[in-house]
Amino acid sequence: MHHSPLGRSGLKVSRISLGAMNFGESAYFTSCGEADARRIIDRFLAAGHNLIDTADAYTGGESEQIVGRAVRGRRDEVLISTKAFLPQGDGPNHRGLSRAHLTRALEASLRRLDTDYVDIYYCHQWDPDTPIEETMATLDGFVRSGKVRYLGCSNFTAAQIVESQWAAQRVGGTPFTVLQAQYSLVARTIEAEILPTCHRHGLGVTAWSPLGSGVLTGRYRDAVPAADSRLGRLLASPVPMANRWAGELLTDRNLRIADEVVRVAAELGTTAVAVALSWVGSRAGISSILIGPRTVEQLDENLTEIPLPTELAEHLDELSALSHER
Repeated sequence: MHHSPLGRSGLKVSRISLGAMNFGESAYFTSCGEADARRIIDRFLAAGHNLIDTADAYTGGESEQIVGRAVRGRRDEVLISTKAFLPQGDGPNHRGLSRAHLTRALEASLRRLDTDYVDIYYCHQWDPDTPIEETMATLDGFVRSGKVRYLGCSNFTAAQIVESQWAAQRVGGTPFTVLQAQYSLVARTIEAEILPTCHRHGLGVTAWSPLGSGVLTGRYRDAVPAADSRLGRLLASPVPMANRWAGELLTDRNLRIADEVVRVAAELGTTAVAVALSWVGSRAGISSILIGPRTVEQLDENLTEIPLPTELAEHLDELSALSHER
């Protein structure tokens, strides 16, 4: 089992991380119940992987509860990451990255996870309403208290990463160690500025949605998905951001890339999933790939590792290059 340092830290994380967003009841995603989630977690850990990722906003906190119960009795063998920012109530101080909200959110996550600490605590997104110095000083307090071991940010721009690292320096606090960002053959925008910034400032990168929300598996044949599919539900959801994200994935360009991934997989005698994940895993700066299986069968498929021949990796790289017409 291959483990990589998380950024410029001594923490070793498995090349595959288990995303727990699908654990519990969800209105927008096909999710799985606790019994299936626990089977997935057991199989994942038995295979030698060590990082499970969740968030307080996933399935209304149920995801954290399921993860906490599943790792009870073996907490020291598992790395757990969780996140805060999204609303946890109706009040004006029940969201964001303020000291008030983060302190309340961390305590609630620790209760749901039934643990004294989290290994990685993420800012789920940037908060334009809170001074970044306040956020970084608050997070440093969590580290000093022992309730958090490493800090991360999710979906930050390059400028926001730099400002955060400088703010940590100004307040004499702990900087970010890791960025969680969308990255796949159909979502490569982080290569332009974000990946170089992470390298310069010592952040590892955990890639979410490495299969393009299923597009790279070849299951979508055109820009009008089945109503009961993941992207079909997102397109029909009342959340504008979800509509936009699904629409950006289902482009003619992305469907052409998916067709080629399927063709390469057939040439190698493997699956499109294995090809897409191997491409992400081969990219410089990627510490771990975040998968989100809903069944043990999906997990097993996601854990199938293949060596992607250099010429085929370069072919997919050229085909999906950012400079190509969308």
